[in-house]
Amino acid sequence: MEASDTNTPISSSQSPTSSSSLPPPPQPTAAQVIMSPCAACKILRRRCAEKCVLAPYFPPTEPAKFTTAHRVFGASNIIKFLQELPESQRADAVTSMVYEAGARIRDPVYGCAGAICQLQTQVNELQAQLAKAQAEIANMQFQQANMVALLYMQMAEANKATATTQEPPPSPQQSVDNFIASPPHINNNLNFFDDNTSLNSMWELFGHDHITTF
Repeated sequence: MEASDTNTPISSSQSPTSSSSLPPPPQPTAAQVIMSPCAACKILRRRCAEKCVLAPYFPPTEPAKFTTAHRVFGASNIIKFLQELPESQRADAVTSMVYEAGARIRDPVYGCAGAICQLQTQVNELQAQLAKAQAEIANMQFQQANMVALLYMQMAEANKATATTQEPPPSPQQSVDNFIASPPHINNNLNFFDDNTSLNSMWELFGHDHITTF
């Protein structure tokens, strides 16, 4: 009994130490993101490293982009060329290489130079057409200005001719002055009075002679 009594507190005293020595429960970890290899490593069938030089410029969704550049330049040349450039210029360099590779595939002889020459020819033709159109517009504007000036001259000459042929009506003061200078009706009445005086003088003369004869 004593042994049992003595063993009981020992077991109770050892229980906390045994529970504290247990490892803590595992914490939930975030799901690991599975990165797919870039288009270059997938086509070359190699493991895509974490710091792959080609991964930022040849994503796995654009395999034709690397296929075109790899067909003309080769993967080793592309990697070497990108490593010699700063990171700020690598994107433009990849775009230029892809364009040059596509032009070289379409035209193996001239490549990108043939496309540039063709575009330059089109630019020259368009500039010639633009210069011709601008010359035609200037000519039309000059002809229009001459026509407007000619119309203004003809209108001015017509107005001048009508002004010389048609005299303006006399003013009221001028009409009064003309009436005073030569009144027609008054002159006729005065002539009538002159005729009457001449008749009276003839009558008096005739009557006087008749009286003297009797």
